[in-house]
Amino acid sequence: MTNIFIGGAWPYANGSLHLGRLASLLPGDVLARYFRAKGEQVLYVSGSDCHGTPVAVQAIQEGVTPRDIADRYHGEFAKCFEQLGFSYDLYTRTDQEFHHGVVQELFLKLLDNGHLYRKTIQQTYCETDRRFLPDRYVEGDCPVCGSRARGDQCDVCSTLLDPSDLSNRACKICGNPPVERPTEHYYVSLSHFQAELTDDLNNAKGWRENAIQLTRRYLEEGLVDRAATRDLTWGVDVPVPGFEDKKIYVWIEAVSGYLSASKQWAAETGGDWESFWLKEREDITAYYVHGKDNIPFHTLIWPALLKGAGGLHVPDRIISCEYMTLEGKKFSTSRNWAIWVPDLLSRYQPDSIRYFLIANGPEKRDTDFSWREFIHSHNGELLGAFGNLVNRTLVFVNKSFDGKVPEGRITEEWQRRMESLYREAGTLIEEGRLKETLELIFSTVRHANKYFDERKPWIQVKEDREACGDTLFTCVQIIANLTNLLQPFIPFSCDKIRGFLSLKPAAWNWCNVPAGEPLHHVELLFERIDTSRIEEETRRLEGLSF
Repeated sequence: MTNIFIGGAWPYANGSLHLGRLASLLPGDVLARYFRAKGEQVLYVSGSDCHGTPVAVQAIQEGVTPRDIADRYHGEFAKCFEQLGFSYDLYTRTDQEFHHGVVQELFLKLLDNGHLYRKTIQQTYCETDRRFLPDRYVEGDCPVCGSRARGDQCDVCSTLLDPSDLSNRACKICGNPPVERPTEHYYVSLSHFQAELTDDLNNAKGWRENAIQLTRRYLEEGLVDRAATRDLTWGVDVPVPGFEDKKIYVWIEAVSGYLSASKQWAAETGGDWESFWLKEREDITAYYVHGKDNIPFHTLIWPALLKGAGGLHVPDRIISCEYMTLEGKKFSTSRNWAIWVPDLLSRYQPDSIRYFLIANGPEKRDTDFSWREFIHSHNGELLGAFGNLVNRTLVFVNKSFDGKVPEGRITEEWQRRMESLYREAGTLIEEGRLKETLELIFSTVRHANKYFDERKPWIQVKEDREACGDTLFTCVQIIANLTNLLQPFIPFSCDKIRGFLSLKPAAWNWCNVPAGEPLHHVELLFERIDTSRIEEETRRLEGLSF
């Protein structure tokens, strides 16, 4: 048995979740559900990043405290994830004492092990607001691509930056040009880990190609030591005398949430966090699931911190998604060009959302969300293929066999096909190839519909009732096993089918529904979405944006 750790990226608690961000998080839940069904020990954690500069900036703009902002959006995130069926073992937040304690402990270990040093630097200071500016409070032109960028990273070309690298700089709060003033900070010796991290990259297995290429670029350019503390009022206190007016930099603190959430889960449940984290153990596989803008934090910075602390397991599999666009244009929260998850959930089934974001997700390249594709995906695949197979089979059993699974035999061909599907789909999921997994499973769904059509049970029931029993018995077994296979992707619909057929909890192996088993409360899995909604939703989107 393998211990599977799954770390889902921590969304900033400064605004609602939009669909693009959700697309990068959903693979984590698919992985967790699959490995649990397979019988592995799974720890799946995440939480809200409540200390990030975006939270503090939002608070200033609204005239409230950062905690007010964090409370609002953490609650919204937790509700959305619950409605979407995310099966976190713990979804927590960074602005609480437990997390602060773990982060401070990690900081002191890095200090004791010689991986932190003090350095006096010139830091950006706003004379209007009379404060040192965190990197994200500074905006300017990227020196690499010329795009408008934040002081820590360019979202366009993914270059890691320092505010001093930018030209045409401005304070994000007041818009005035900042100046430079001296201040002392701790720095992490990232450069010391250059050789180790290069070896890790060269030996990496299970990393998405974008993670490999971007990480190689950073390493070829040479790792640069980065500040570990900042002049902030909102965040984790630096546990060193003389640094009382500073905080631990969020890029260290936020990724440390994976460890603090694991320890918090253990404290609350009596679980064993060490079995998912100790380097000496050989039975751990650690997955990290996030968007491509977070790649360097998971392939370079977090591994360096873990190595620096000593004795902790570093990431194995990097599931880093590309970007999702909206009707051909980049998501923009400032222009309100986005589909907000709470709004989407108010009108559509969670399985429809989950299915679309995996089947059409930005796994290997940027993909686009359009209302046309979303609605046709629901009607054509979920309703027209899978829902149709389930409905026509179980309705026929209810009508012609008194609502009980008929006596029959499944063909060897179908038995072999389904057993092979478990193996093939499992391999793809473990490699993070979820889109291919769904394509593979739905090719079997379509094949099963073809089998139903070719067998013509509506004729068999009149001319050869035994043959009709074989047809329906076979289709019921196919449906039961498709339910296991699709549970990680569309859990709500599969839970309904489990109720129809009295199936046991999902397992990643062949299951059988015995003849004579009564059906229970069969109903439609999916309702058709009228295609007039395409134009309606498009108008709504264009009306909200500005």
